[in-house]
Amino acid sequence: MSQAGRVSFRSKETGMYVKEKSILVTGGSGFLGKHVVDSFRKTGCKNVVAPRKKEFDLTEPNSARRLLGQYRPDIVVHLAAVCGGIGANLRFPGTFLYQNLAMGMHLIEECRKAQIEKTVLIGTVCSYPKFAAIPFRETGLWNGYPEETNAPYGLAKKLLGVQLQAYREEFGLVGIQLLLVNLYGPGDNFDLTTSHVIPALIRKCVEARDQEAGEIRVWGTGRPTREFLYVEDAARAIILATEHLDSPEPINIGSGEDIAIADLVRLIASKVGFEGRVCFDPSHPDGQPRRRLDVSKAKQSLAFTASTSLSEGLDRTIAWYLSNLKNSRVAA
Repeated sequence: MSQAGRVSFRSKETGMYVKEKSILVTGGSGFLGKHVVDSFRKTGCKNVVAPRKKEFDLTEPNSARRLLGQYRPDIVVHLAAVCGGIGANLRFPGTFLYQNLAMGMHLIEECRKAQIEKTVLIGTVCSYPKFAAIPFRETGLWNGYPEETNAPYGLAKKLLGVQLQAYREEFGLVGIQLLLVNLYGPGDNFDLTTSHVIPALIRKCVEARDQEAGEIRVWGTGRPTREFLYVEDAARAIILATEHLDSPEPINIGSGEDIAIADLVRLIASKVGFEGRVCFDPSHPDGQPRRRLDVSKAKQSLAFTASTSLSEGLDRTIAWYLSNLKNSRVAA
């Protein structure tokens, strides 16, 4: 068995004590990554690095090798991803599949070779079957094909989870995988061509309000539901899992609550003061009919529950957007 397979972690009560570890975060300059890096440092970790893509393009196999050779981390947290909303998934299915699969595949292979103590893989709710039973349980991950509009992205992430488990069985690589729902919060992507639903709706409602428009148009019927997790809660879950989780089985990370898109639009409109009509456009796809995770495993294994309500999280996100819009830090 490799050195990675012989690593001795502390008990679940005390964890591996990440303060003593060298931690490398891929995608550390991205939306989630910035919060994760900050959370590690607030925890007391003094050796946390987050190299940029321009230095190490992980779609190239030699980049992953150079990355681990240069920093020699104890722990690797893989957050780097190419993702977006339904529109972006429809436009770039090949890109989303290839780049996500290539980055993770090369990195996990190099983690094996470098005998990394622990590899943390961030997966996605998009890997679940289109018609998975509500709430989505980890045991149902393979009970069907993902929703078509995001299947290439979801399948790429799903296969990386298989690779992580296979490498544990054959090589003793210690790896964990977390399945995250849609995230939102300060610092999110508000570009309407690539953004997820919450930042897109915030921007649409604010612009309609400021332009005194009578209506906004929203893709789909408004009937599907989505579960959302505030980004700082997601970062806290990742720190807890890095510290305490050793099981190779995937674990859901979310709020455990869903909301219909129509209700979400009305909530955001009321918060920003847009009083016009909301016109749904069923000629565009709804995506998955419903999404809500069973988060009991995270509560039992990590003592993790989301602490930020959707209403409070939206208030913070809207405030950040408005502040940065005035400072020209958000695309107009």
